[in-house]
Amino acid sequence: MALELETISDYYNRISEDQAKLMNSANFEKDKAHFNISPRKYCGFRCPYSRRDYYNVSLFIGEGILRYGATEIHVTKPILFIPSPNVSYRWECKTSHQEGFFCLFNQQFFSENKEFDVFKKTSLFKDWSSPIIELTDEQINFVDFYFREMYRLNQSNYPLKYHNIRNHLAALLHFILELDNKEYTVTELPSNVRLFRKFDELLNNQFPLGSPANPLVLKSPSDFATQLNVHVNHLNSSIKSVTGNTTTQLLKKKMIEEAKKLLMFTDWDISQVGYTLGFDEPAHFNNFFKKYTNISPLKFRQGNYNNI
Repeated sequence: MALELETISDYYNRISEDQAKLMNSANFEKDKAHFNISPRKYCGFRCPYSRRDYYNVSLFIGEGILRYGATEIHVTKPILFIPSPNVSYRWECKTSHQEGFFCLFNQQFFSENKEFDVFKKTSLFKDWSSPIIELTDEQINFVDFYFREMYRLNQSNYPLKYHNIRNHLAALLHFILELDNKEYTVTELPSNVRLFRKFDELLNNQFPLGSPANPLVLKSPSDFATQLNVHVNHLNSSIKSVTGNTTTQLLKKKMIEEAKKLLMFTDWDISQVGYTLGFDEPAHFNNFFKKYTNISPLKFRQGNYNNI
């Protein structure tokens, strides 16, 4: 995989001025939840081959060449494209007639809202899943409706628009899972991706945490290595080669994500939240949370967070 990582800022810097204005790209703030959507009639003829630090769901109507990982596909029929951010990809237009929609959202938008918890245990956005679904005419109309509603809401001044956008995006993702189309496949998975898949499943199957009486079980790279029957160094190198992150970094990201949800959506004491996540001492949890969020758990719970 390519080592380059395109950020949302990088994306906004490379698109056309007309598209940037249409997408209100100036509203983007780093480390805050973000969603945007645009018609594809403004798409460039070739985007960079790289990984992304954001999620993407697109309706491609138009001929083009899609390179995803080691696979290159000549697309001539309408498709849904649901890539993993960890896999390098590129779309190259082969005709000037391009339709459909492109929506992007960052980790905060996807991870910090309960509506999307169910999708983290599915094949969506996973490195090993097929990112392409070919659509019938009837399916195109159905998918197009959701994109158009998200686009309409995104352009509106409705104060609760992002809540409604999340609902439409969740409905679209459910529809994608219903289709379960196997028309296109990517190349056979290498061993490092297969191991990451098993790790990812173990990690996500531990969440959400439902009670302080059932704290987190797998908390360290060694715990996962033992469960997967591999040496911890092999696990670490495999995960780093696939995601660009260490096993420890992925664990910490997941624990911060879950900590935020428990602080927002439960009435547990902060010490209970910390204990459930594997911290025996409240001070250790406070230090951990503040290190990665720049805010204490108490202040976060009191409302000093962004949750569009």
